Amino acid sequence: MTVFVNLSCVTDSDVSRGFLYRLGRWSARHAVAVILIWVSLVVGAVIGNRALGGVYADNFALPGTSAQQAADLLQAHRPSAGGQGGLIVFAVSSGSLTSQRSAIEQSMTAVRELPDVLGASDPLAPTAIAKSGQIAYSSAHFSVNPQTLGPRYLATVNRAVAPARAAGVSVNYGGQLGQAAKLKNRDPRSEEIGIIAAFIVLLIGFGSVYAAGLPILSALAGAFAGLSVLGMLAAASTFPTVSPTLAIMMGLGVGIDYALFLTTRHRQLVMDGVEPAEAAARSLAASGRAVLVAALTVIIALLGLYASGLSFIGKLGLAACITVAVAALGALTVVPALLALMGRRIDRLQVRRPVAEASGEHAGWQRYAERVGARPWAYLLAGVALLGILAIPAFSLQLGHIDAGADPAGSTAKIAYDELSTGFGPGANGPFTVVAKLGPGVPGTERASLQKLLYADLVKTPDVAMVSPVKATPDGALLYATVLPRTDPQSPATDQLMRALQTDTLPSALYFTGSTGYVTGSLAGQLQFRDEIDGRMPLIIATVIAAAFVVLLFAFRSPVLALKAGILNLFSIGAAYGVVVAVFQWGWGSSLFGVSEKVPIESYVPMMIFAIVFGLSMDYEVFLLSRVREAWLRTGDNHQSVAHGLATTARVITCAALIMTSVFIAFLLSTNVIVKMLALGLGLSVLIDASVIRLVVVPATMFLLGRYNWWTPRWLRGPVPARAGTRKNALPVP
Repeated sequence: MTVFVNLSCVTDSDVSRGFLYRLGRWSARHAVAVILIWVSLVVGAVIGNRALGGVYADNFALPGTSAQQAADLLQAHRPSAGGQGGLIVFAVSSGSLTSQRSAIEQSMTAVRELPDVLGASDPLAPTAIAKSGQIAYSSAHFSVNPQTLGPRYLATVNRAVAPARAAGVSVNYGGQLGQAAKLKNRDPRSEEIGIIAAFIVLLIGFGSVYAAGLPILSALAGAFAGLSVLGMLAAASTFPTVSPTLAIMMGLGVGIDYALFLTTRHRQLVMDGVEPAEAAARSLAASGRAVLVAALTVIIALLGLYASGLSFIGKLGLAACITVAVAALGALTVVPALLALMGRRIDRLQVRRPVAEASGEHAGWQRYAERVGARPWAYLLAGVALLGILAIPAFSLQLGHIDAGADPAGSTAKIAYDELSTGFGPGANGPFTVVAKLGPGVPGTERASLQKLLYADLVKTPDVAMVSPVKATPDGALLYATVLPRTDPQSPATDQLMRALQTDTLPSALYFTGSTGYVTGSLAGQLQFRDEIDGRMPLIIATVIAAAFVVLLFAFRSPVLALKAGILNLFSIGAAYGVVVAVFQWGWGSSLFGVSEKVPIESYVPMMIFAIVFGLSMDYEVFLLSRVREAWLRTGDNHQSVAHGLATTARVITCAALIMTSVFIAFLLSTNVIVKMLALGLGLSVLIDASVIRLVVVPATMFLLGRYNWWTPRWLRGPVPARAGTRKNALPVP
């Protein structure tokens, strides 16, 4: 039996009863009050952040891993050798460091007396000074990650090593201390550059200064309020160092996009003669739902990162969620207020004839939509082929950790890295600490022989450059030693060495003693963190896709549209991965972005790109489908509805994508290679998604699927607004 459903569009009276319409009308009628409230909230958040704002630090610790177990054992039995590690590297260009012994020893005495320093080794010990005598290092151990101690603590370290510097010795920092020094150096103002680029795109798209400035104002209010909220949360819980950068990228990008969607609809209504306050209310009623669904999808995708079970990854998603949520709230309240306050003056200071939505049978986007509808298979295959080509490099993706060798020349971490490589070989920048927990069957008399046996086995392990003497903790419960690889931290050989130590060397040396061996250190923790991410990536992908599917299913009541959106988003993400691999891992043009060497893809970058791109691409999907669905409810003609939806949204989607791409690409100016990866991957993926997916593949697919786009299972059918209509509007549900 065929079931008929009235698919007439919602009437103006239906819209006027909606919550979003009432919210928009209230904001428009109380514009000054709304703006003052938002100004107060932003100022209050900024003041709160300055008073309570915390610091950001990277914590790759994973309970249960070999690296964390060994770190905990050292902390319990030998605190001065445990904790968080940092390196202090001393160097002279001529002569020998031993001639400056007094100044160096004075500096190290001051370092050991600093708060939170558990211990620091002697840089002039035979194993800590290079053969040339011009480079030496001290391993400093801190009770907490130095990154969490803030810039003032780094200033105290600088004061402590001042005697060595006064004597002409170069002093630089590596390890966690080097990472803390990075936080002190502010990146170029990528935010300002992104905003300027976005304003230019808006000015070209809208044609007037007022109309271009409104989305910028709304986005700035939301982004910086959200960033301040994040700063206050960072005082209670540690967020990764890249969190504020990621949050401001997301807040500005989606904030401008959401305001753009609403402003475009409003200006078209004003051009059609609707009174500005009423136009603001109707715009929110019509496009506000798309903003809500899009923001909800982005937030769900980002919170889906918690499914990894890794706090580090989950907090990155949470940081971005905060600014996205605040940006959406700002778009739904501030934008209607600003639109009403500007009234018909929104098109003042024109640079060209103002336009809003594409309209008319002879509009360029309308003609393009008809061409896609006439040859959907050709457009679909061409789009998929292009995406497939871009995704090819992704099949050779190599996860790893980016070391200080990729840092900008002249930075303290980069100088320390190069000096250690020169003096001790590249492996000195990624040492492993080997820990053996002695079993009850090892009497004290046999401990010395076991130390010699363990040392001999470590030295014989392939790709080991140097092994420090094996020492015992004061209570005799542990043996520990430092192992320097022959290769740099990013080399696959270093990764293989860690596995060989953990699975072959230590079990073999300790087999008859009942002891247990572990490999720890900053690099070991990062490599094991990468392995955990690699194993949990499928779970993240499945969780995010399933959550987004549910949101779209209930938003459009079409399983076909929801499933199609999830599948097609994977194509744009694959293309983004391919570009990132080609540029950073293969080195194709990486020098143009300030990266001087080939680097592996940071372990958590693909996971972040997936969640963010999947969520952001839904913005354009929801915006496009909302207009197509409006036309479908009005006409019941799939071909006409898809063509109309594409024609009326293509210009706005293109403009929005260019804006978000501009915001993301501006962060390529960052000195942080991980931020560069995220900026390039996100910027290009948004552009690819909006151009190839949303304007080619999606409409071509919808033209081919026809009425099956709108198939709804009985359990999902909800009440449809009743309206007297002809049989023409009573359409059978397949």
